Amino acid sequence: MPGLIAPFQTISITPLHPTYGAEVHGANFQDTSESQLSEIKAAMAQYGVLVFRSTRLSDAEHVSFSSRIGALDNVRRYLTGGRKLRYTHYELFDAGNVDEEGNPIDPDSPRAHYNKGNALFHVDSSFNPRRASWSLLRAVKLPPAGMGGETEFADSRTAWDELDEELKKELLERDLVGAHTLLHSRKLGSPEFFADLEPESEPMMRHKIVQRHEPSERMNLYLSTHCHRLETSDCVPLPKEESATLFQRLLGHVTQPKYVMSVDWLSEGDMVAWDNTCVMHRATGGSFEGKFVRDMRRTTVHDDSSTAWGLNAGQEARGFNLQNAMGDGKASNVPLSAAQLKV
Repeated sequence: MPGLIAPFQTISITPLHPTYGAEVHGANFQDTSESQLSEIKAAMAQYGVLVFRSTRLSDAEHVSFSSRIGALDNVRRYLTGGRKLRYTHYELFDAGNVDEEGNPIDPDSPRAHYNKGNALFHVDSSFNPRRASWSLLRAVKLPPAGMGGETEFADSRTAWDELDEELKKELLERDLVGAHTLLHSRKLGSPEFFADLEPESEPMMRHKIVQRHEPSERMNLYLSTHCHRLETSDCVPLPKEESATLFQRLLGHVTQPKYVMSVDWLSEGDMVAWDNTCVMHRATGGSFEGKFVRDMRRTTVHDDSSTAWGLNAGQEARGFNLQNAMGDGKASNVPLSAAQLKV
């Protein structure tokens, strides 16, 4: 693994993959010292994905610990039409399959179709003006073992390191930009259900696709299936076929098996944290869907790097109006609340 750091003093590490990912032992979430917090941050800079088992965190403790990493996103802007949270903390995004009555959602429901986009490799919040750095996802209630639900990751830093040199040179010279919208990944995830969805009906947020990951000083390919198209450095869209071909080439490179790691959820209280600015991830689903509750809650930390805002300075984060984007009755049955969705 490139640039290994010195041994830790307050935590210990078990690597999970040859190039990234680690399980962290010894973290004290109820009383995290500044020195331990610094070591956890250093471990994230190194490994990109950190797994913490049986944390025993409450919602309040989850939010409190996450807020020490950085400023948190919240779901208030999505709570339209009288929609309410199942819990009291607006900083928690609902990444599970639980309906308002506490039952597993129907796999054929509008919300389930909406969530199919989460099975595509993506980074959280690339469709926002200010992107996300860490996501911290905690299992509150899990289905029986062996029914799926693993989370997969892809190492986009090592993928950059091992990219064809000619293509690297081309990307650096062109300084291309990705134009992102949540609507694009929703349509890709369930194209028939969202046949009338128009991703271009909502503003897109722009982030460069080749960036330096500042915590590790390594280069990274910042890709996501929220990316609707590639553009030039002055935000002129590439020809459609060229954009699609190049994006799929890069996405296929980053998500090839040698860069992918699967993390299983072993017990309630497990938490997996990752840095969206150096890894991609996706949900895998499983036979639990429609049968057992899988209650997962996520905090999302705003990025504070020099590229956090991409080319979106001065814009405000907003919800997404699916009724405007679809123009039919289906949208009225799709929850617009990102508090209920893993986005």
